[in-house]
Formats: sequence, structure tokens, C-alpha cells
Amino acid sequence: MNQTDMPPVLVTGATGRIGRIVIDRLLDAGVPVRALTHRAEAAGTLPAKVEVFTGDLTVPESLDPALNGVGAVFLVWTAPPPTAAAVVERLAAHVRRVVFLSSPHRTPHPFFQQPNPMAGLHAGIEQLIAATGLESAIIRPGMLASNSLAWWAPAIRAGDVVRWPYGAARTAPVDDRDVAAVAARTLYQDGHVGGDYVLTGPESLTHAAQVSAIGDALGRRIAFEEMTPDEFRSLSEGTAPDSVIDMLLAAWNAAVGQPAYVTTTVADILGRAPRTLRQWAADHAAAFTEGPQTRRP
Repeated sequence: MNQTDMPPVLVTGATGRIGRIVIDRLLDAGVPVRALTHRAEAAGTLPAKVEVFTGDLTVPESLDPALNGVGAVFLVWTAPPPTAAAVVERLAAHVRRVVFLSSPHRTPHPFFQQPNPMAGLHAGIEQLIAATGLESAIIRPGMLASNSLAWWAPAIRAGDVVRWPYGAARTAPVDDRDVAAVAARTLYQDGHVGGDYVLTGPESLTHAAQVSAIGDALGRRIAFEEMTPDEFRSLSEGTAPDSVIDMLLAAWNAAVGQPAYVTTTVADILGRAPRTLRQWAADHAAAFTEGPQTRRP
């Protein structure tokens, strides 16, 4: 496939978990890519074919050089809310299509219906985009498989028991690579205008079963032990805002006793089955067996 006659796609969040893989998938499809970063030195982590621009979502006018001549933008919001309207206004003045990485806050499943400040921010940005008349698609990944790198990898590397709350809570972890592949398709492929895509993995798995699946991929048994919500709050102090910890605990509590929300969207768009958590873990085995990772996911 050769898309080199199309305008470049600008990827924000270019060095993040999803954005970095979106860049690779666009390049694989022959699409010219620009990357927006906060720091010029980040260019060293990106492929040589990528045109790198520095800019800041909190300074909307700083985006103009990166937006000039762009056909589409992958928008990952990584800033406080106040400049969202001005940024979306600038996007509408420069580009034809926006694909926004949001969250499944509209999904009628208790896991996704807990009070969540980030969901409120996402909903507001979606409304701003809709009001512009831009061609747009919304990408809504559920729980990311890579969350386990921050949650469980330290204990697994140390050979310890994995202790976690709500071991019976079911989610359907989705591989970051599948999320990125879907996002890339919606950026360069026709037929996705107005798309509202909830992305999940193929399996409804309890937390305990997810740890077991990682152990299967590593070829060893990993012990799982339930901890109380209060223990989790205490251990998480200082690692995330209290509102995020409360949201996670409420969501996991709501997920106990019922299947996770599972969609076929990855398969529908990519024409192949989504990767399982065990596949993801096998491909990332080094993160669970070697020293601490240099960059927190």
C-alpha cells in the first residue's frame, strides 16, 4: 500500500503507549507522519522518516507549524482542560479529519460508569469536535493490557505473590498494538467518519485469571492474593490522585460477578482476531523477567 500522495498525519502523544505505535502503523501503510512532542530531544526515539515538531497543548498557537498542510490528526489529550476549546478550534482551521483517543464512558456497563474526571474531560472534547463539523472518529479502548506492567510486573520480576484488590473483577484487556492499529486505519482509510469504536480484548478475565495468563506466557505459576481496598489505597498513596484510586476501586467492585464488556470491533476493522492477554504477555515477557523498565507505561 502506498499513501505517499496524501497529506501527512500529525500524531500527538507521539512517544506515549498508543501514539508511538500509531506512528509505526501509519509508516507501514506508507502514510507520511508528523509527530508532536514537548521536547525536541524526543525526536531521537522516533523513526527517521517522521517529521518532528515541538508544541504544547496548553499553548494552542504553538501547534500551528505542525498543523500547516496536515490532512488528519490523532489527538491524545495530555493537558489540563482549559485550552481544549482553543486547540480544537485550531484543528478545525487546519485539518479535515480528527481521530480522538477517548474512553468508554458512554458504554452501558457498570465498570465504565463510575465517577471519573477523565471521562468528563473526554466527553467535553468530543462535544467540541462534533460542533466543528470535522470528519471524526472516536477510539475508546477499555482496560489496556499494558497496565499490568505498572500493576504487577514489579512483584512478578521479584518472584513475589501478586497482591491486588477485587481478584474476581472481570475486564477484557486490550492489546495496545490493536488499539493503535485501529486508530491508524481510521486516520488514513475511508469509511470511518462518525465511527465510535469501543475496543476490548477477546476474553472476559478476572484479575486473578489475568495474572495466571501472564504466568502461562512466562512458563511458571504466579501466586495471587487478595488485598483489601483500604490496603490498596494505602499502598497507592502518592502514585495517583485519590479520585483515580477511588474510581478504579469502584469500577472493579462493580465488575465483580458479571462478564466484562467485550466487543468485536478490533476484528471488524482489522479483519483478524484481537490479541489475547497471553499473547501480549508472551511478546512482553522481558518486562516481567528482567530489571525495572526505564519508562513507566
